[in-house]
Amino acid sequence: MDNCPLQVLTVPTAPYPDQRPGSSGLRKKVYVFQSRRHYLHNFIQSIFSSIDLRDRQGSTMVVGGDGRFFNQTAIEVIVQMAAANGVGRLIIGQHGIMSTPAVSCVIRKYKAIGGIILTASHNPGGPDGDFGIKFNTANGGPAQEAVTNKIFQISRTIEEFAICPALRVNLASLGKQMFDLENKFKPFTVEIVDSVESYANLLRNIFDFAALKELLSGENHIKIRLDGMHGVVGPYVRRIFCEELGSPANSAISCVPMEDFGGQHPDPNLTYAADLVDAMRDGQYDFGAAFDGDGDRNMILGKHGFFVTPSDSVAVIADNIFCIPYFQQTGVRGFARSMPTSAALDKVAKATKIELYETPTGWKYFGNLMDAGRLSLCGEESFGTGGDHIREKDGIWAVLAWLSILATRRQSVEDIVKDHWLKYGRNYFTRYDYEDVDLDVACEMMEDLEILMVDKSFVGQRFAVGDKIYQVEKADNFEYTDPIHSTISRNQGLRIIFSDGSRIIYRLSGTGSGGATVRIYIDSYEKEHIFQDTQVMLGPLATISLKISQLHNRTGRSGPSVIT
Repeated sequence: MDNCPLQVLTVPTAPYPDQRPGSSGLRKKVYVFQSRRHYLHNFIQSIFSSIDLRDRQGSTMVVGGDGRFFNQTAIEVIVQMAAANGVGRLIIGQHGIMSTPAVSCVIRKYKAIGGIILTASHNPGGPDGDFGIKFNTANGGPAQEAVTNKIFQISRTIEEFAICPALRVNLASLGKQMFDLENKFKPFTVEIVDSVESYANLLRNIFDFAALKELLSGENHIKIRLDGMHGVVGPYVRRIFCEELGSPANSAISCVPMEDFGGQHPDPNLTYAADLVDAMRDGQYDFGAAFDGDGDRNMILGKHGFFVTPSDSVAVIADNIFCIPYFQQTGVRGFARSMPTSAALDKVAKATKIELYETPTGWKYFGNLMDAGRLSLCGEESFGTGGDHIREKDGIWAVLAWLSILATRRQSVEDIVKDHWLKYGRNYFTRYDYEDVDLDVACEMMEDLEILMVDKSFVGQRFAVGDKIYQVEKADNFEYTDPIHSTISRNQGLRIIFSDGSRIIYRLSGTGSGGATVRIYIDSYEKEHIFQDTQVMLGPLATISLKISQLHNRTGRSGPSVIT
C-alpha cells in the first residue's frame, strides 16, 4: 500500500441514449466501447449511482468476466471507479476470469451487495465481436427490471463520473491489495481470489463426488468428452472433472479461455458445437457436453451424438431429482420453465404433484421464486438449466446432475431419455433462429402478426398441411404476473395454441448486440409416435408458422440461421 493517498477525480461527461440493459445486461460491439468517449465509464457510473450511497459506502462487490477481448481493460476501469464511488472491497477472479455461475456463488458467499459480470454470454468475442456488462444484485441473480430501468434513466442524464485513475491492480496475484485514497478514512481493498474454489466447494455439498469419481474413473467408468468452447469454463472443467473426479485430461477439449473463443461462436448447440457432435458420432464416448462463453449454458449429448433437447433435459432431471443428494436433504419446492420451453416439464410436475411455474424468458423471474422458497429446479429451451443453489443458470451443475443420474441408474443417456418418453410421452420441440434481421423489419413484422392474431376471427381458424389439420384454440401476447411481487411483465412472446395443445411462439431475442434475432418455437406433444424424427414430425407446424408470419417474405431470408 503506497503511503501517498491516491487522487479521486470527478470527470465531466455527456450521456448516450442507447445504454438500456437488455435481459442479460448491456451488449454492444467491442468497437462501441472502444470508440465512444466514456461509453464504458458512463454505464459503470450509472450502475454505481443506482445503488443508494448508504448501501454503497464500504460495501463488498464482486467482479468477473468470461475472458473475452476488452475484459481486462474494462476491469481496470471498474476498479478505479469502484474505489472512487465508495465501495470498500472488490472481490475479483484471478486474471479477471470468473464464470457467471461462480460470480453468483461468490456474491452469495461473501454477502456482497452485487456484482458486475463482463460477458456477452454465447455471442462471438474478439476485437470484432461483442462485449457486455451485466449487474447482479445481492441475491446473486440478474438485476430486476426496476433496477435496470433505474440504471438506464441515470445513463440518459449523466453529467459526470468519479474515478481514481492512478489506481493499478495486479489481477494475476492472489490475495489482498490495499490502497489509500484521499478523503477516505478506510483503505480500498481488492481481493484476487481463485476463480474456481468457492464454486467447486458449493458443488461438493450438492453432489456425491465419491459416486461421480467412481463413474468417471472407477473400474467400470464411462468415457466423457467436455467441450469448453474456449470460454470461461476451461479451468472449472479441468479442476472439477479431471483433477478431482479423475476423468482423463484429454476428455476436456477447447478448455483454454481465449479472448476470441478460438474464432468460434461459443454457443453450445448442434450448429456451433459441431466438433463435439462429430466426435461423439463414432460411439467411443458415452457422454458429451458443451458450455458457452460464460459457463451458464450447456448442451447434453449421449453416445453416437444422441441429442437431449434442453426442454427434455430439465424434465429428465426433475423426474430423477433425488439422484442428487442436495434435493434429498432440501426436498423439492417447485419446478419452473420459461414460456417458450416445451411442456415436457409440466408432465413431470403433474405426475409428482409439484407446483409448476411458467415464466417469461430471463433467469431473474426464477430468482424471485427461489428467494421466496417456491422453486428448486428450472430450465429454459435456450440451453439453460439450474437449481436454487445460486441465482443463475449453471452449465457445470447441469452436467453433474446428468452424471449423477447416470451413476444411479447405470443406463445410457439415450435409454434414460427414451424411458422418459415411454413414461410421459414426448414433446417434439424445435427453435428456428433468424439472426441479424433488420430491427425495423422485425418489429414491423411482429406488430402485424399481433394484429392478425388478436383479431377475433383468428381463433377457430384451421390450417391444413397434408393430412394434418390444426385449429387455433388461443392466441395472445404472453404476459406474466409475478406471484411474489405482483409485478406484470407484458409483451413476452406471441403464442398460438392449437386444440391439440401444439404451440407456435414468436419472439424477438434480447441477447444480441446488433440487428434483431427473430425466434420461432414449435412444441407438439405425442403420446404414441415418440421415436420419430423431430423435423419431420414438426414439419407441418413449421410450414404453418411461416405461412402465418410471412417471415421469409418480410425478411428476405430463405431459411433460419440456426435450428435447435
